[in-house]
This record gives sequence, structure tokens and C-alpha cells, in this order.
Amino acid sequence: MKIPGKTRFIVLISSIILLQSCTKAAEGSNAAPPAPELPVYTVITSPATIYQELPTALEGKNNVEIRSQVDGYLDRIYVEEGAYVRAGQPLFKIDSRSYGEQMNMAQANLQAANANIQKAKVEVDRLQPLVAAKVVSDVQLKTAKANYEAAVAAASQARASVGSAKINVGFTTITAPVSGYIGRIPYKKGSLISRTDPNPLTLLSDISEIYAYFSLSELDFIAFQNKYPGATLDEKLKNMPMVELVIADNSTYPEKGRLSIVDGQFDKTTGSISVRAVFPNANGTLRTGNTGRIRMPQLISNAVIIPQESTFEIQDKTYVYVMGKDKKVTGKPIKISGKTDSYYFISEGLSPGDKIVFTGIGSLKDGVSIKPKAISSDSLLRAKPL
Repeated sequence: MKIPGKTRFIVLISSIILLQSCTKAAEGSNAAPPAPELPVYTVITSPATIYQELPTALEGKNNVEIRSQVDGYLDRIYVEEGAYVRAGQPLFKIDSRSYGEQMNMAQANLQAANANIQKAKVEVDRLQPLVAAKVVSDVQLKTAKANYEAAVAAASQARASVGSAKINVGFTTITAPVSGYIGRIPYKKGSLISRTDPNPLTLLSDISEIYAYFSLSELDFIAFQNKYPGATLDEKLKNMPMVELVIADNSTYPEKGRLSIVDGQFDKTTGSISVRAVFPNANGTLRTGNTGRIRMPQLISNAVIIPQESTFEIQDKTYVYVMGKDKKVTGKPIKISGKTDSYYFISEGLSPGDKIVFTGIGSLKDGVSIKPKAISSDSLLRAKPL
């Protein structure tokens, strides 16, 4: 069918208009999305305290193995496991009947020895005038004096045997050498107890103070020595601030401790030196065998501080997005020297005045332009104090 010329002209105009509309739609679909608006703040420095955390093992002030010094049957147990006892309080009783009889025998031998002394003295007194009158020879008197001295010596031996027997009788009652908490008691009433038993009767732990032992590497120890004033190590320890203890549930123990002693030499195997911190433990909260972490404080006068949520990790390295003058972001690696619950302290990678993206960094990549929304660093610190 033949289309009239006027109709062909209208169709042509419509096609051109439709083509232009499609072209504009395509151009609109290929347009770059608007730059995301993200909070950006300027890095500042501020005085701060950072902490070095080191694993520690806790021990009581005194941990005493309670052992019997005599053999015999366990007659009585005066305490319960876990009980608190005071120094001198009876803990166990060993059957003392055989030791009582030994003491009776020793006392009888002492009485016999004392009687022999008297008998020997009588003989000396009898012979002295006879020798003076030359009725008997002085050999008899010398013999009598020797017998007297032997009797005195025998009496001394008997007296020592009595003392030894009394000590053994006393050993049958086992008392607490220090105040503390009773540990597990592996033996029961009627058990045969020996001085050579591999296991003690119990372990008594004095936990009025707790010793926290931890190790410093050689480099950390040198840094520690250079960090605090003092001519000697003892003076440096006195000038060091109190340390904190983080216990197993990640809470901080309410009492602070002080470093009191450093081992005399480095361990050749580990290359570290042992250090001890002392914590008061009046309430008995901490026990021997607990574990935790020592937090050693260090004051930094001008610390570079950034919020933890401004960072991300790639292959065990930590990065932040730094905004350049062209408002494009670049991932930059940083080195962390310490942290609090909300902030990182940066030793390398950032300088005061750098502008970094605060939040919303999950969808960013290098070279992306952003629309910065400036926030105050001071407001961040007020919202989340160090």
C-alpha cells in the first residue's frame, strides 16, 4: 500500500523525537551517582594514658604444703576444704598413743639415769676421805669419778630422748603455720599417713596479698628501665605508677598493685625476665591459680588518637581512609601503639591535621570522591571520653 507523502513526513518526525528521548534516557542512566556524604574529622593530638597488657599468673602470699612429720593413722580432721583458718589453729590429729608411750619410756629412762648419778656421787663422796687417809688407792676414786661422769652423760642422753619424744607427740597435732584458706584434703579419717607420702595433707594458701607474676622481654625491660627516673632498679620501681589487673571475665580488679621485685636474671630459653606485682586482697576475691592480664600505664603527652570505628583491616594490617584536598579518599596503613575501649593510639601513619573518614567506610575504595561532613574532634572526645 502506498503511504501519502504527508503521512511519511509525520512518521519521520515522530521517529526522530522518539530517538532523541531514548538517547537522553540512556545518557541519564550512565551518569555517575552523587558523591556519598560522610562524616570527616581532623586528626589531633591529646595527652593520654596507654596501657601495655601482659598475661599473668596469680599466687597467694604464702602457699604452704601441710605435711605430717610423724607416721601414723589420721585420727581427726578439724577443718573443711575451703575453710579459712588462722595461724596456730589445729588442722589434723595423728594417732598419738604410740608416741605417748615412747615419751613415757624416755621419762622412765631419765629417772633411772638421774638415780645412777646419785649412786655414782655417793661412791665418789665415800672414797674421797679414804683416799685422803691413804686407806685406798686413788685409782678407785678416779674410777668412781669416771662412773659419775658417765652417769651424767647418760642422763643428758635420756633428757634429750624425752625432748625428742615430746616433739613427736606435739607433731601428732598439725596446726596452721600461717593464716589462709584450706585446699583439697585427699586423705580421710583412718588413712595411714607417712612422712614420705607424695601428696601433702592439704595446701594452705595465705591470700591476704596476691602476687601477680608476668614476664618482660629484653627490649621491654630496657624500655622500662629508660622510662622511669631513678639511679637503681628499686628507685625506678618506686617511681612507677600503680598497675591494674584485668581478671578472667575482662573486668578490672578494683584494687591497684605495685611492682615489687624483678628476677635476678633473664631466662635463657625464653629471653624474658620475671616481674612481680603485689595486689591487696583483703576480701579474698582472688585465689592462687587465677589468671589475668597486667595493665602497665604509660603517659603520652601528645598522642595521635582516632576512634576504632574509623579503621578497617586487610591481611592483618589496620587502615584508615584519608581524604585528600580533591575530596578523594585513600586507604592508609597505620601502626597502633595502644588502645582504650573506644580509641586507638597511633605511632605511625597519621599526623595532626590529616582528615580521615569517621564512619560509613564499608563501601569506600581508593579514589572515591566523597562529600565531607565536618565533625569536631573535640565533640568526639566529649561523646566518648578516653
